[in-house]
Amino acid sequence: MSNATAPVGYVTPDWLDTGDNAWQLTAGSLVALQSVPGLVVLYAGVMKRKWAINSAFMAFYAFAAVLIIWVLYGYKMAFGEQWIPLCGTPGNVLGIGTQLGQSNLPAAGLTQNYPLSTMVYFQFVFAAITLVIMAGAFLGRMNFLAWMIFVPLWLTFSYTIGAFSLWAGGFLFKLGVIDYSGGYVIHLSSGTAGFVGAAVIGPRHPSDREDRRPNNTLFVMVGAGILWVGWNGFNGGDPYAANADAGVAVLNTNICTAMSLLTWTILDVLVYGKPSIIGAVQGMITGLVAITPAAGVIAGWGAIVMGILSGSIPWVSMNIAGKRLRLFQYVDDTLGIVHTHMVAGTLGGFMTGILATVEGCAAFGLTNPGGAVAGNGRQVWVQIVGALFIIGWNMAWTPLILYFIKYVLRVPLRMSEADLLIGDDAAHGEAAYAFDEVPLLHRHGEPSHIDVTDMHAANKEGSSSQPSDKEDYKNGLGAGPAVNVRQVV
Repeated sequence: MSNATAPVGYVTPDWLDTGDNAWQLTAGSLVALQSVPGLVVLYAGVMKRKWAINSAFMAFYAFAAVLIIWVLYGYKMAFGEQWIPLCGTPGNVLGIGTQLGQSNLPAAGLTQNYPLSTMVYFQFVFAAITLVIMAGAFLGRMNFLAWMIFVPLWLTFSYTIGAFSLWAGGFLFKLGVIDYSGGYVIHLSSGTAGFVGAAVIGPRHPSDREDRRPNNTLFVMVGAGILWVGWNGFNGGDPYAANADAGVAVLNTNICTAMSLLTWTILDVLVYGKPSIIGAVQGMITGLVAITPAAGVIAGWGAIVMGILSGSIPWVSMNIAGKRLRLFQYVDDTLGIVHTHMVAGTLGGFMTGILATVEGCAAFGLTNPGGAVAGNGRQVWVQIVGALFIIGWNMAWTPLILYFIKYVLRVPLRMSEADLLIGDDAAHGEAAYAFDEVPLLHRHGEPSHIDVTDMHAANKEGSSSQPSDKEDYKNGLGAGPAVNVRQVV
């Protein structure tokens, strides 16, 4: 049981700001909820029923695995004393003295008014969600054992490099690249690695690519809602203090997201003739991603501009280029992570170079004299350099890691064709809806059942009116016909 009075032998340090510490832990917890249960639930709902468990488990596993690697050596590689030009010296953060000590980023010369344990946890949830996002490109076919090996290797050789280079005093930090909360470190890297990794792993089974209808759209909505609200911590926590700029970041995040969602929905109506809830979720995500590198350094009108762009450019990328260019047909990026994270992340970083304000940069503790709108055209090319480094690094290291797993460790990257036809039961011996018959009450109170086996048969027979290709596969996912259920008394 805790004691309100500090125990004998421990003196509360003068540097501890309890308000900053409370907000940082709250912000970190909001980001954690984005992964678990946010993306766990979203992935379980957006995939076909036979892949619900596997998809949710990939996210669930990544969250746990990242934390252990993070406290053993990952945090210090990303945020510790510089070891080599691209990362810090590996080391653990498990000692009680280390955890109680003041947080600092030694290579960047920054300190925070709360303990290092708070910063370790806050940065962990960002590292974890990067792998969870990337999993969206591999769903529906990646061998789970290969994923178990891939997560710690990619965290070690890719994520820590980007985090140190951009946030913790590395060369891009010194160059002046602005990445407020991970537009490059998290979204551009996961989008790039996801797309390249999907190409190396190979496609899903043809039947899964042809019929991509979500098994539970309401689950998708629940996950999306957690994702949106959780982003208040995602961007609001990155001033590392409960200050005025945190409020700016939270407000701009929501402005851009709302504008992006509305823009995507309007385009759906104009092109497809009806609004799509899956499309609205895609627009929400691209808005959240695009604002991330800019959240606290741009003005509110800049957030509106960015929202219009993030709701339209990735829409074109996904719904037009994604269907017409052979590259996107060849690479099976399951949830379109390249569009929602790589394209939107690049767009957000580039627009940061244009829309950053002098006042916003100063409030965030940067010496950058704003972006192009403030007369600093240099910031645009600096942002481009940062994007090119993250893209190039992940294009090189992601396939190297996957080929190491496949050819050196001899672990297949893709499930067998027979297992792909089965899904969850083959991969885990479990099913999302673990029943053969569902009890149902008649209006007279007599028990009856829905025979799920017959439901499958009826579903295979299909309906006389199939949706058009335009309607069924817009926004990367289908919205096909209702299931024909035959009730058995």
